Amino acid sequence: MSALVGTPAFAADATQSGRTGSWSPDPTALQFTLAVMPDTQFLYWGSQDSVNRTPQEESFRYIIDNSGQDADNIVFMTHLGDLTQDADPSSFAQVDKAFSLLDSHGAAYSVVAGNHDVSGDDSRGDSSYLQTLGPRRFKRSKTFAGADPTGYNTAHIFHAAGLSWLVLALDWRTTDQGFAWANKVIKDHPKMPVILTAHDIVYSDYDDNVFPYESGDPEDNAELSGYGQTIWDKLIQENDQIFLTLNGHYWPSGRTTRKNAVGNDVHMHITNYQNRYFGGGGMIRLYHFDLARNTIDVETINPWILAQDPESRNKLAAEHARITGPVDDFSVPIDFEQRFSGFIPVPVRPARPVARELVKGTVAYWRFDGQGAPGTALAAGHTIRDLSGKGNDLTVVTVPGTAADALTWSDDHHPDQPAHASLKFAGGRNPVHGSYLTTGPKAPLNTETFRSGYTIESFVMMPLDWDSGRNGNASFLSRRGSAGAAGKHGKNTDPNEPLAQFAITNNGREPQFNHYPQNTTYPTTNWGHGLVELRWWHLAVVNDGRYTRLYVEGAPVADNPNRVSQGLTSLGLPWLVGGHEYAGAVDVVFHGNVGDIRIVNRPLSVDEFLTA
Repeated sequence: MSALVGTPAFAADATQSGRTGSWSPDPTALQFTLAVMPDTQFLYWGSQDSVNRTPQEESFRYIIDNSGQDADNIVFMTHLGDLTQDADPSSFAQVDKAFSLLDSHGAAYSVVAGNHDVSGDDSRGDSSYLQTLGPRRFKRSKTFAGADPTGYNTAHIFHAAGLSWLVLALDWRTTDQGFAWANKVIKDHPKMPVILTAHDIVYSDYDDNVFPYESGDPEDNAELSGYGQTIWDKLIQENDQIFLTLNGHYWPSGRTTRKNAVGNDVHMHITNYQNRYFGGGGMIRLYHFDLARNTIDVETINPWILAQDPESRNKLAAEHARITGPVDDFSVPIDFEQRFSGFIPVPVRPARPVARELVKGTVAYWRFDGQGAPGTALAAGHTIRDLSGKGNDLTVVTVPGTAADALTWSDDHHPDQPAHASLKFAGGRNPVHGSYLTTGPKAPLNTETFRSGYTIESFVMMPLDWDSGRNGNASFLSRRGSAGAAGKHGKNTDPNEPLAQFAITNNGREPQFNHYPQNTTYPTTNWGHGLVELRWWHLAVVNDGRYTRLYVEGAPVADNPNRVSQGLTSLGLPWLVGGHEYAGAVDVVFHGNVGDIRIVNRPLSVDEFLTA
C-alpha cells in the first residue's frame, strides 16, 4: 500500500527465542498447514536506518519448528509482497539474511514483489528484489517448479495429504506474457489444485475507523480491485484448478467467494497487518487444511510476541499475540473431493462379485443389483434370492392399502458397497403402510442362534422427508417373535418387542441394535450416534461369543455395553427386512434405502467388513 506518514518506531526490547528445529512436514497426513505472511515492509526501511529482522525471523522459526508437528504440519510458507518499505538495496540485504534462516533449514516457501519492492510491471528488468529473491534463490529448493523469463513470476509445488499442490506467485503487475506463462504452467500440471498468490487481487469494502473492525458480513467483505479484475479475467475465471487466492496490500483483512466459469467457488482472501502494532510484527496467517473434515481452519498469530514472556509483554503486544476477530479467525468449508473433481476425477469403486463377499460362515447374503430397473416397483410375492446358497430367500409382503410404488429398485448405493444397488422403502406408520420382505417359514436362518458369535452388516440411507413420528424406531432388519413369548423378563424388557431389531430410532436417527441373548432374560442394547439424512451409512454388529459391538462406518460407538451377551434367542420365526413387529404384528415399515445385507455366524474384524 502507499507509504504511511512518519517512520514506524521499533521496540527496544524485541527478543527472539533462539530455538530452531528441523523442517520435516508429513506429506501424507490429511491435515496440513499453509503459512501466509503478508506485508512486512515496516520492518525493512533501510534508507531511514530502520530495520528489525527479529519479528520476521521469529515467525520463520515458528514455521520451521511446527513443520513436523501433528497440530500444525506446516508444509509451505508464502509471502504476499511488500517485503520492504523502500526497495533500497540496504533493506533487501537484511531481507536476504532473514530468509537465509528458511534456506538453511530447507523450508519450502514462495515470495512475490509488492509495489514497495519494485516499480512498473514484470518487464522492468533487474532490481534489488530480483537479485535477492529471484529464481536463483530457489535453485536448491525441492518445491521450486520454475519461473517465467522475467523471473518475477514463479511456480512452486508442495506435497500434502497425498496430493501435489501448485502455488503460483505472481508479480505486483503481470504483463500478458506473464499471464500466458501462468496459464501454461496450470495446463502443464492439469491435476494439481492451485493456490494463487499476488500482492493485489481483492480489497476490503469496509473501513478501519474503529477497532474491533465493524466488518459487515465477514464472509463477504471484499471486492476485486481494478488489477484484480484483470487477474480474474486473464487467469482465474477459466482455470478451475484455482480454488484459493491470497493477497496483501490492502487493509483491513477480508474475504469473498466468486464463481468461476464452471460454477465452482474461488475463495479470495486479503491478509494484511502492516497497520497494526509494530507494522504487524511479522504476523502470520495459518491455513489449517483438513481433508478429513473438508474444512480449512484459519487463525492469525504473532510468533514473535508469543515467544516473549507473557508477563513482560507490553499492552499492545498482549493485544496482538493472537488476532481473533471474524475476519482473522474463521473456517472455510470445502468439499475437497467435489471441488477438485473437475480435474482430479473421483475414482468410483467398482462393484464386486458375489463370490468375493461369501466369506467363511456366511449364512445369508442379500443384494439388489441386476434384478430390476431403477424406479420400478417390486410386487407382493416377488422373491429375492439368498446368494449364500443357504436357502434364506426373501419374499415381498405389502401392507393392505399401500401404494404400488412403496418398494422400488434403486441404483443408489454406499460408495464402498459391493453391489451398486439398493431397495427404496417408502414406509411408515399412522397408519402402517409400505412393503417389506420376509424369509420363508422354513428358512434355516429362522432357527439360527449364533451361540459362537455373529456379524450382521447392512447399508442404509434416510431421505430428507424422514420423520421421527412416522418413521422412527423402524427396523431395516429384525427377527420375529416377541420377548414375552420367549419368556423374557427383567430390566428394560418390553414383552411385545421383537427378539432382535436393527433399527433407526426416533431420537435423531440413531442406529440401535436391541437383542435378547440366550444367556439372559433381558435385552442388550447397542446404541449409536445420530445419522444425517441423504448420506449412506455402513452399520455392523459383531458378537464374539461374549460381547456385542455396534460399528458405524467401521468405527465403534460409545454405547457398547460391557455385558456378556451370548447368541440370539429364537422362536423359529422368520426374519424381516424393512419390517418391524410389535405384539405379533407389523407396526411400522422402514423409510429409506437399504443396500447389501450379510449375516455371518462368526465375528469379523473391521477389515473383513463388506466395506473392506
